[in-house]
Amino acid sequence: LLIKEYVSLGQRMTAKGDDMDKILGLEYGADDYITKPFNILEVKARIKAIMRRTGNAKPKEEENPKIVESGDLKLDCESRRLFILGKEVNVTAKEFDLLELLVMNPNKVYSRENLLNLVWGYEYPGDVRTVDVHIRTLRQKLGSAGELVETVRGVGYKINMK
Repeated sequence: LLIKEYVSLGQRMTAKGDDMDKILGLEYGADDYITKPFNILEVKARIKAIMRRTGNAKPKEEENPKIVESGDLKLDCESRRLFILGKEVNVTAKEFDLLELLVMNPNKVYSRENLLNLVWGYEYPGDVRTVDVHIRTLRQKLGSAGELVETVRGVGYKINMK
């Protein structure tokens, strides 16, 4: 789910984290309040919880699939396992998070800064080149499926799903 969908549901994401800001945000009509830095997986869980409560949840068959396949690649999001040509490939937690984000949003271009914020968090002190290193390592581990991860010159990265 996209962050703008989350905001349109009446939630608010902000850097203001003191109690009064949270109280005012909720009193002004927000259904939920989350401060930066946030974990994208927590945001997704909060979105799903709000949608369940409001009855706006998609039917089960329309939800993001637990297993995504494209060509040689098979990603099992529930068990956090990656398979290439039927063989399991070991990836780090961040590599998996990066790949999951790209796979769940096929053909969407993410800037390095955006990927760094979404996968590592706003408070990550590292450089955006961290993303480049992880993409390069991920491509190597993906082998024949590595060509799915595309560099968009001057912008960032996307994954081309078939």
